Amino acid sequence: MTESVTEKTLADKQCVPCRGGVPALKGMQLEKLQPGVPKWTIFNQHHLRREFKFPDFKQALDFVNKVGALAEEQGHHPDILLAWGKAEITLWTHKVDGLTESDFIMAAKIDRIAGE
Repeated sequence: MTESVTEKTLADKQCVPCRGGVPALKGMQLEKLQPGVPKWTIFNQHHLRREFKFPDFKQALDFVNKVGALAEEQGHHPDILLAWGKAEITLWTHKVDGLTESDFIMAAKIDRIAGE
């Protein structure tokens, strides 16, 4: 019996640095991980993206700074767009030019920071 993937099980894992040479996840592999980060969208089986809304720039900036600290801790660095009242985060593993489990782990950890 396979353990279902949840936000908690993903968020409790650690991102694993990728050195390349492994294939990016595709198809059913992505579908199995998606329930663990239900508010994130998978684009072209290549990257994850989510937009977070805030009442002002300062709170968006505070969130981005927390995500930045987490990224350094995990060794997994997202693309972040910061604007007034929002932060958009895009994740993928550059070394494999696609998605790995670590991208889903990072997404779940970011959701935890957001209080979700």
